[in-house]
Amino acid sequence: MIARGSGRGREEAGAMAAEGPDTRLIQVAEHPRLLKLKEMFVSKFGSIPEFYVRAPGRVNLIGEHIDYCGYAVLPMAVEQDILIAVEPVKSQMLHLANTDPLYPDFSTRIDNVHIDKTKPQWHNYFLCGLKGIQEHFNLRNLTGMNCLLDGIIPPSSGLSSSSALVCCAGLVTLKANRLSLSKIELAEICTKSERYIGTEGGGMDQSISFLGEEGKAKLIEFNPLRATDVQLPSEASFVIANSCVAMNKAATSHFNTRVMECRLAAKFLAKYKGLQWNKALCLEEVQIKLGLSLEEMLLLVEEVFHSEPYSQEEVCNYLDISLEKLKTQILCKNTQDVLLFKLYQRAKHVFSEAARVLQFKKICEEAPANAIQLLGDLMNQSHVSCKNLYECSCPELDRLVDVCRQFGAQGSRLTGAGWGGCAVSLVPTDKLPDLLANVQETYYQSSQGRSAVEKRCLFATRPGGGALVFLEA
Repeated sequence: MIARGSGRGREEAGAMAAEGPDTRLIQVAEHPRLLKLKEMFVSKFGSIPEFYVRAPGRVNLIGEHIDYCGYAVLPMAVEQDILIAVEPVKSQMLHLANTDPLYPDFSTRIDNVHIDKTKPQWHNYFLCGLKGIQEHFNLRNLTGMNCLLDGIIPPSSGLSSSSALVCCAGLVTLKANRLSLSKIELAEICTKSERYIGTEGGGMDQSISFLGEEGKAKLIEFNPLRATDVQLPSEASFVIANSCVAMNKAATSHFNTRVMECRLAAKFLAKYKGLQWNKALCLEEVQIKLGLSLEEMLLLVEEVFHSEPYSQEEVCNYLDISLEKLKTQILCKNTQDVLLFKLYQRAKHVFSEAARVLQFKKICEEAPANAIQLLGDLMNQSHVSCKNLYECSCPELDRLVDVCRQFGAQGSRLTGAGWGGCAVSLVPTDKLPDLLANVQETYYQSSQGRSAVEKRCLFATRPGGGALVFLEA
């Protein structure tokens, strides 16, 4: 694939800041996917694209649903990506097209961008990235664009196809308007702008899309955003398996409900400890102010919360606020009608998962003889926590995880938001061929049918590179 890695390419004067995404000069004719995209662009728009932008998806190895709580996560970029061919135009129009006929064309005036939160259609994710750059620079006269998108990240699979599109769009807008930003700045802008679609997510997906490097996973930390290389065991592979259950987190309240439960848990803990609870938004912030370890926070969870769900009335009584204030000042729009909040379970998952991330990184650094077994154990513990405490799994994912473990995975867990999508498994390399064959037969051919196999729902992967710009040499 042409879009692997992120080593320094040849520079184009004024195109990107030195610490920004790479710009590469390439011969398009030498890369079949780019050449096909160029030919389709010419057929669609009657002109030649000026540049191409690539942003990868990601697989999160461990650290689920904790980035929006402020805690470090450990993802890696994958080869599956979003690729967009772009032609800046003099008109004030944005024309978006997709190589997949399932996604209809979209056009709008570029000075009148409207994002419809009630309809999570594909073009709205592009508009999120565009609007993020527009607002960051306070641009009044954006350059119009013709864009043709080609995506090979399975949609609604938990591999971050939506965030990759937001990141790709942000970089497209930046390049078309001849502006410069660092990778860190782009990741932060795209994190904020994806919330225009209605999901209250953290910054993992956008950060690894820009900061990913071939051959390396990354420990992504927040406030401030930073990335640390994590060298994975060379004698093991990671296998991604799609449950074939689609889950669009912008189309339901499942994801935002978990965010709000964690937000309420932070406020409960802050009030219990005499902090300014009304300003507390995430659990990591409360931990820092208390100066406690993750283990001590887990003990505090046992002390503060009961295991039964909290009603709206009980939340209001504890925080001494009105129901109206709870709904309008704390809860986001699509969670205002949620009646019960499982604060104990969500907080316990977050603090234990945050500890597992740090343990995972430490094992990779120390590389003991039984590293694969230890890492696998952490992944297995993570899935149990996601299933039982965070309740973001589903029967198909649980079965897929069990099948992967049955045929040689040392560890297997859901990855991404959950409620469907993919599982990621840590597999000793010598067991990889047997695992791939057995999982394909046991899960896909028996329960999903031949079409799932043909869609390449099961594959081994290594860390890929981050977002970059291609220019035709």
